[in-house]
Amino acid sequence: MQKRKVIRIAVGGTIAAQTDADWERLSTLAEPRLTEMAENYRALGYEVEIRELQRTQDSGCTSCFDAGEAMGRAYGTLYIRRKPALAADDDSLQ
Repeated sequence: MQKRKVIRIAVGGTIAAQTDADWERLSTLAEPRLTEMAENYRALGYEVEIRELQRTQDSGCTSCFDAGEAMGRAYGTLYIRRKPALAADDDSLQ
């Protein structure tokens, strides 16, 4: 049986993803999809950060997240950005 790998969700994170235009917010997921997506983007050469689910007054309906958390699921929001070498390669293709 293969051992499950779990990514630690950063509280607050190491970036200011909401203010840094280089970072792109992809999705909010729970395990095991969160780890799979992060590993896939790392394999493609992206920098990846996972931040804890942030709720605000205007978040809208959060029933699904609330129910998942009640069952013990932890949710993380996946952010990616291109590494400088990847961005330079994209520019040369245009």
